[in-house]
Amino acid sequence: MLNKWLFKHIDNSALIVFRIFFGLLCFLESVGAIFTGWVKHVFIDAQFTFSFIGFEWLQPLPSSGMYFYYTVMGIFGLGIMLGYKYRFSIISFTLLWSATYLMQKSSYNNHYYLLMLISSIMVFMPANTYASIDTKQNPNIKSYAMPQWCKWVFVLQLLIVYTYASVAKLYPDWLNTSVIELMMKGKQNYMLVGELLQQKGVHYILAYGGIVFDGLIIPLLLFKSTRKWALIAAIFFHLFNSVVFQIGIFPYLALAFTLFFFNPKTIQQLFLKKKVFYDSDKVIIPKYKTPLIVLFSIYFLVQIALPLRHHFIEDNVLWTEEGHRLSWRMMLRIKGGVITYTVKNNKNSESHIVNLDGYLTEKQKHSVSTKPDVIWQFAQKLKEQFKKEGQDVSVYVNCNISVNGKPYRQLINPNIDLANVSWNYFKHNQWILPSK
Repeated sequence: MLNKWLFKHIDNSALIVFRIFFGLLCFLESVGAIFTGWVKHVFIDAQFTFSFIGFEWLQPLPSSGMYFYYTVMGIFGLGIMLGYKYRFSIISFTLLWSATYLMQKSSYNNHYYLLMLISSIMVFMPANTYASIDTKQNPNIKSYAMPQWCKWVFVLQLLIVYTYASVAKLYPDWLNTSVIELMMKGKQNYMLVGELLQQKGVHYILAYGGIVFDGLIIPLLLFKSTRKWALIAAIFFHLFNSVVFQIGIFPYLALAFTLFFFNPKTIQQLFLKKKVFYDSDKVIIPKYKTPLIVLFSIYFLVQIALPLRHHFIEDNVLWTEEGHRLSWRMMLRIKGGVITYTVKNNKNSESHIVNLDGYLTEKQKHSVSTKPDVIWQFAQKLKEQFKKEGQDVSVYVNCNISVNGKPYRQLINPNIDLANVSWNYFKHNQWILPSK
C-alpha cells in the first residue's frame, strides 16, 4: 500500500515550475550577495570567519576569491532554472552553498539553512524532464509525470519548518509582545508604516498572527476549501516580511512552495499551457525504492529530532544558544552584550585586554559578545594568534548580556580559561553561567 501511494505517478507541472523559480532565486541570492555588499562585509573585510564548530577546514577563498565563488554559484543557479546539465548544476550549487553556509555563522540565518536543505532535496528530483535544455538535447528523458513522493517530500519538510517555528514562539517574551516591540523599534523610520509598527495593537497582531500562521498554513493549504484563503494570507505574510525585515529571497521561495499544494491541472494551465497534462494512476516502483525510502526516512527523523535537542541540554536555549541553530527558532530574541577578553601570558603572568577592533568586523563583534560558541571560538583564535608569536596564553572573558531587553547578567564564568577548554557538542558547557 505504501509503495503504491509513494510511487503512483502524477502530473509534474508543479515540480517543473518550482525548478524554474528555485533556480532563478538561487541565481538572485548569489549575485545579490555580491551587489549588496554582503560578500564584502562577511568574507572580504573579515580577517577570518567563525565556521560551524568542526568545519574549521572550510575557509573563504583568499583576496577577492569569494566574488568568483558567488558568481559561479549564480551560474549554477541559472543552470538549475534552465534545466541545463541539471544534475551537475544542482549538485554543484548544493555543495558550494552548503560550504559557504558552514564556513561562517556571523550572518547565520534559518533561511540559508532551508536553502541548503531544499537544494539537497532537489538533487533527487526529476525536475529537468520538461521545459529544460536537457530535454532538448536528450528527448528520451522527457516526461510529463513524477512519482507522488516528490510532492510529499516538500510538504513534509515545510510542515516541520512551520510547526517548529510556531511552537518556538510559545514563550513569555513573545506572548507579551516584548520581542516584537524591540524588533519594531528599529523600523520606526520606515516610510508610511514606521509609526504604525510602533503601536501595541500591531505588536499583538504580529505576535499572535505569527503563531497562528506558522501553525496552520500547511494544513490550510492542504484542504481545497481553505487553500485560496491560505494563499492570500501567505502572500500578505511573506511580502510583509520581505518589506519590513528584508530577508532576501526567502519570502518568495516560501510562496513558490505553494505550487505543490494546488491541483496540478491548475498549475499546468497557468504556467505550462503547451504541456501535455498527465492524467493516469500508473504506479512505477523503481529498483532503488528501498534505499530511497531509507534515505528519506533517516533524513526526516533527523529533521524532527534536531529542533528537539535543546530540551535535553541544561538551561534555557535563549540564554545558552545550545541547540538554537538548525531548529527553526526564527527571530525569537533580541540580544545585546558587553564583553572584554583578557589575554594572560602564562610565562610571565602579564595580561592585557584585547582590542576587538583589531580583529573583528562590527557584525562579528556582536556575535563574540552574545553567543557562547562564538565567544569560545574567538578565545581559540586568540590562543592560535599568540602561539604564532611564540606566546603561551590563557584567555579569560568577562561578558554580560541582555536578552529581550532584560537587565544585563553575566554569561561566562570569568575564572575559566576558555583557550584551554574544549567545546562540548552534545551537552551543556559548564563555563556558561546559569540563566537564573
